Amino acid sequence: MTSQTLEVVALALIPALLWGFTPIFDKRGMAAGGSSVQASLVVALVDSTIYWLVIAVLRGGSAFSGLTPETAGVFVFAGVVGTALGRITIFVGVDRVGASLNSAILSTRPLFATLIALVFLGEPLGPVTALGIVILVAGLSLLTISRGGDLEGWEPRDLLWPIAAAATFAVANVARRYGMLGSPISALEAVALNETAGVVALVAYALALGKTDAFRTPRASYRYFAASGLLTTVAMLSLMAALGREGGRIALVDPLVATAPFFTLVFAAVLLRDLERVTRGVVGGAALIVGGAVLITI
Repeated sequence: MTSQTLEVVALALIPALLWGFTPIFDKRGMAAGGSSVQASLVVALVDSTIYWLVIAVLRGGSAFSGLTPETAGVFVFAGVVGTALGRITIFVGVDRVGASLNSAILSTRPLFATLIALVFLGEPLGPVTALGIVILVAGLSLLTISRGGDLEGWEPRDLLWPIAAAATFAVANVARRYGMLGSPISALEAVALNETAGVVALVAYALALGKTDAFRTPRASYRYFAASGLLTTVAMLSLMAALGREGGRIALVDPLVATAPFFTLVFAAVLLRDLERVTRGVVGGAALIVGGAVLITI
């Protein structure tokens, strides 16, 4: 393994660890009376504000000097799909099925990402893809009967929320990879565009559907989501940096990021005992899904 590949691996494992912990804050925030729209907007506002402040300090007037309309459009698209739509579905999933199950199912993302990357980026699929898909589906099936997750219970149809989140994040990650390959702008500038587009989309969504009451939630929920936003700030920047490296292929980066559920399982078992149940079925299902996702992208 080359030093360049090791750098990509390290950058991809940082969001895996941080996004393994953010569901703990997310679940606490939802349990404190938060809403999915509120949570999505708070996280996006926190990280986008930090990105713009850092850009102003480090780059000043020279920021975005190499930005083209096409590249801007790519990151705006990724922000609307991943930051806005993706996060709304992920917060609903956390609320419905629990942080541990939601995080495990998000690991199906490489299935969607690899297929999209095959079509639009020409990235190859390995010969064991079919086996990976079978294992991944088996993992989903095991989660369905695991009796784990949210202590208040959930229905199998509730699993569609994290599956939808996985699909939207996959689309966004492929778009980000495409944008980073075709642009001289930095990972910091790219992620600032991505998150700002998500903020605008979320505000427009809330206003258009009259969901402003979603922000009239207990103050404690804002603290949890703000903490989640701080962790996401570092995770998103590290992810964008990994995708922007020469060896940062979707097939390498996405499976590494998809190991986040293992961190979530450990954190949830210790910190969410009053809200969730981490059963052997949940652990086994998560292991199968991550294993299947890795095989799909080998």
